[in-house]
Amino acid sequence: MLGLSVFINYIDRGNLSIAAPLLKDEFGLSASQLGILLSSFFWTYACFQIVSGWLVDRFDVKWVMGVGFFLWSTATAVTGVVHGFAVLLAVRLVLGVGESVAYPSYSKILARHFPEEHRGFANSVIVAGFACGPGFGMFAGGMLMARFGWRSFFVVLGLGSLVWLLPWFKWMPRGQPAVAERLTQAPGIPEILRQRSAWGTCAGLFCTNYLVYFLITWLPFYLVRERHFSMEKMAKVAGVSYLSAAVIATLCGRLSDRWIAGGGTPTRVRKTFTGVGMTCAAIFLVSCVVAGPALSIAMLILATISLGVCASNMWAITQTLAGPQAAGRWTGVQNFVGNLSGVVAPALTGFVVDRTGQFFWPFAITAGVCLLGAISWVFAVGPVKQVEWKLQPRFLRET
Repeated sequence: MLGLSVFINYIDRGNLSIAAPLLKDEFGLSASQLGILLSSFFWTYACFQIVSGWLVDRFDVKWVMGVGFFLWSTATAVTGVVHGFAVLLAVRLVLGVGESVAYPSYSKILARHFPEEHRGFANSVIVAGFACGPGFGMFAGGMLMARFGWRSFFVVLGLGSLVWLLPWFKWMPRGQPAVAERLTQAPGIPEILRQRSAWGTCAGLFCTNYLVYFLITWLPFYLVRERHFSMEKMAKVAGVSYLSAAVIATLCGRLSDRWIAGGGTPTRVRKTFTGVGMTCAAIFLVSCVVAGPALSIAMLILATISLGVCASNMWAITQTLAGPQAAGRWTGVQNFVGNLSGVVAPALTGFVVDRTGQFFWPFAITAGVCLLGAISWVFAVGPVKQVEWKLQPRFLRET
């Protein structure tokens, strides 16, 4: 259910980029205005991360998740009926509020219900969902928008997504967690920020997300306007790229669990996948933008595959470091910092494209950020083991 929710989540947050060429013409937008519109979701999504992290540690996480899902699905449906730049901007802000509950909820649930040697695969299911979401959205969305227009796609997607709530209310987690939660009060944000590893995971996620949001928001526009692909060809290339990332992420999640079960330390295992994934992504991004049309497609697919290698293990690092009692707040803080890249990447790309008239420098900037991400995951994050929180005892809350 969590994997399916993030699948829907990433279709909803990425569908505006699929419609970007159509929106630009319908509303008469400049590249700078389009960049602001694409980044607006992340203004509220990032700012509400800390609030959502507090909510999932304070209240019943399964209900917080359900309310957030309802809000973001409704916002998606409303997007299809609005007119005007300002109203569309407002609806995207609401979408960001609703989706902000997702990752704090995922971390809280996985940290409570999955031991260390199973978290790689559990997280890779989440990663597969976020990779398949844009992949399916760009493939099916591109096809459907080309045939029926972008408005009907948004309305049907938003209303149809609400069906997810029915099985969630039936199968959402109940009972005692599989991983014992220590009898300590949940640490506050100041305690989390005193940890060097917290800053390392924040920096690592910012860099990883910069790549994610660069691809989600500008890849369709790049393929259509820079590489002169048709909407259908763009949809196929982008869809194959993301679906490949989903398969590799699932495989890497399983491999990391087997490595740990076979005696590998979480530190070595998790950092190997995150560091290698981000380094390879940087190499393939630069190769993509300078290669010819056929080779650039292969490099683009390899870059998204590299993202899957990294993403399969990065949230397992956070869940292990924070432990069940702090997973929500830590994830909220980390996702707040990490998703500021969603504000920066789309807008900066738009401004650079306006100034240079091409995509070389946006790709080069993203590659440099990826290298900084590899350094953050490998060197800024300390040993991957649960922090010993020194706080007052409390009674364990029932889930």
